[in-house]
Amino acid sequence: MRGPGRWAVLFALVVLAVVMVFPFAIVALNAVKSPADYSSNGPLSLPDGLYLQGIVDFWNRVDFGTKLWNSFVISASVSVLAVVLSVLNAYALGIGRVKGRLSILVLFLVANTLPQEALVYPLYYLAKAVDLYDNQLAVIIVMTAIQAAFGTYLLSAVLGQFPKEILEAAAIDGAGRLRALWRIVVPISRPTLNVLLIFFFIWTWNEFFLPLIFLISNDTQTVPVALGVLQGEKYMDATMSSASALLGLVPAVAFFLIFQRTLTRGVTVGAIK
Repeated sequence: MRGPGRWAVLFALVVLAVVMVFPFAIVALNAVKSPADYSSNGPLSLPDGLYLQGIVDFWNRVDFGTKLWNSFVISASVSVLAVVLSVLNAYALGIGRVKGRLSILVLFLVANTLPQEALVYPLYYLAKAVDLYDNQLAVIIVMTAIQAAFGTYLLSAVLGQFPKEILEAAAIDGAGRLRALWRIVVPISRPTLNVLLIFFFIWTWNEFFLPLIFLISNDTQTVPVALGVLQGEKYMDATMSSASALLGLVPAVAFFLIFQRTLTRGVTVGAIK
């Protein structure tokens, strides 16, 4: 790439790096400052020393280890269940060509456009009626349905272009529909499924509104809810606030970096196809 196009791309990358990295760097710097250092030198200065007491105090105050485990259990469960449900739905719609396929896809599309505020009241009373209120299972079920709606809509388009010759050859060899799904369709579509799994995990991890409504006790709350509730109810200085933000960001960033190669491979394969 030469000429103005190259410089435009470089400029866009620099702007993107500044927008994404600069706030994270400021949070990380202030998280390891003492309150006195922050008051004397301000938020943009380098710390005089490594002060970790703010992180320790915040960890102990909110029982952050429990919140971290709750978020992991909910996010992992939702991501796996949503991908499995999306594959089954998309296999029926994209390859099975069930009757009313277009109407069902429109229904899934509408479900993706509905705001969560419109769903929370009926879901709240339903969770109360089936005795799942303040239970992580309620959040897992609701978030799985929401994520699977998006996954079904996306995978239906992908599997709709699946080579029928492969499935016909498998049928000649005696493979049933379920066997063809798990032995042929899923392995070939694995890069796309990996991308969905990563996004479902991160989206669920960062979810705040629904866990705030359904999880009210300290033992069931997730990381975003714990951060929001603590900020609203208890006083924290700027350094402890930065420590809380850093602890909330690090797991999601670490998960993204660990699976960055998988994500890149999945997007690249989809682009090549």
